[in-house]
Amino acid sequence: MEALSTAQARRVALAAQGFTDPRPKGVPDMRALSRVLGRIGLIQIDSVNVLSRAQYLPLYSRLGPYPRDLLDRAAGKAPRRLVEYWAHEASLIPVETHPLMRWRMARAMSEAWNGPWMIATQRPDLLKQVLADVRDHGPLTAREIDDDVERERNHWGWNWSDVKKALEFLFFAGEITVARRNQQFERMYDIPERVLPASVVATPTPTPEDAHRSLVSIAAKAHGVATAQCLKDYFRTAPAPTAQAISELVEEGELLPVTIEGWKRQAYLHRDAKLPRRVNTRALVSPFDSLVYERTRTEALFGFRYRIEIYVPADKRIYGYYVLPFLLGDRLVARVDLKSDRATSTLLVQSAHAEPDAPTETPEELAAELVQLATWLGLDQVRMSGGGDLAPALSHALRGY
Repeated sequence: MEALSTAQARRVALAAQGFTDPRPKGVPDMRALSRVLGRIGLIQIDSVNVLSRAQYLPLYSRLGPYPRDLLDRAAGKAPRRLVEYWAHEASLIPVETHPLMRWRMARAMSEAWNGPWMIATQRPDLLKQVLADVRDHGPLTAREIDDDVERERNHWGWNWSDVKKALEFLFFAGEITVARRNQQFERMYDIPERVLPASVVATPTPTPEDAHRSLVSIAAKAHGVATAQCLKDYFRTAPAPTAQAISELVEEGELLPVTIEGWKRQAYLHRDAKLPRRVNTRALVSPFDSLVYERTRTEALFGFRYRIEIYVPADKRIYGYYVLPFLLGDRLVARVDLKSDRATSTLLVQSAHAEPDAPTETPEELAAELVQLATWLGLDQVRMSGGGDLAPALSHALRGY
């Protein structure tokens, strides 16, 4: 194919993201998790817990209700399948992808953000002490290391923040990694040799060019069809090496240049991308889901303008604090602002808005999805607690449950 309509590109994208794969008939297991990760390549982590930690939601969107400890075991217990690193922001990536990020680790002194960089340059003795603590006693949280440093060094005067900055620099540089997150969502740091499989640790370091080519390949498979901007955004790679990788993948035949109706930028279709005749799916999509990472792409594919409003003052928000798009078939047809009210065991729908061309069955389908989500989250009921043009119809549909 040399040209795609917007509808075709949308179906390609949804198939690539795993939304056309049949959901497991039984309880989803580690094979189901691996299948999803084989599609999307990474899962973004975020600390906001108003509904659920963000990393748990992409699997739910694609698998339906699954055991939440499945992800915890994959990322926190040997043999690990996932490990945390800076990919698309803080992310869980397959352990096999970790060596592809070593070019970024090698640039820690030039690319780490200001706080960790200042500790690395101005307090190298603290950096050594923190690394020694992790090596000797890991896995440890920043608080535990801070206590240890102060106790062993007779109150050096460096506070928790400095210890945390040292840890973050070492993490960026790949000298330590994350063994798991504790119940307070704190990183527990350890050395790579005790976290990663031995085969991954022993993997030869690819050249930056080879690493970028592999990362762009992963991103291209996850997109199905994408522009250079989409591919660059996935692993937050720079424009020049991304463009070089695209050029090489086009020459090798892995990426096929195509045009998409209404798109001004050149697009690239992955050679393994599928174009389903139709997409029959229903899912709530996290604000941090890879389907909607690149907001310009989301608007071009779905006609759905989407901005996260967590950091917008409450009186200036349009749709709400933690708003999830609702995918029905091959379209994003609505959006809901959700909150887990754990004290009353209620999933609160704080607002509900329909897209202009949402189908008539949207309220009923959304209600069913919300009830299923509440059950998966361990909540007893769903309650409409706010407004929006979809609120009356959704409230009515929820009365049937």
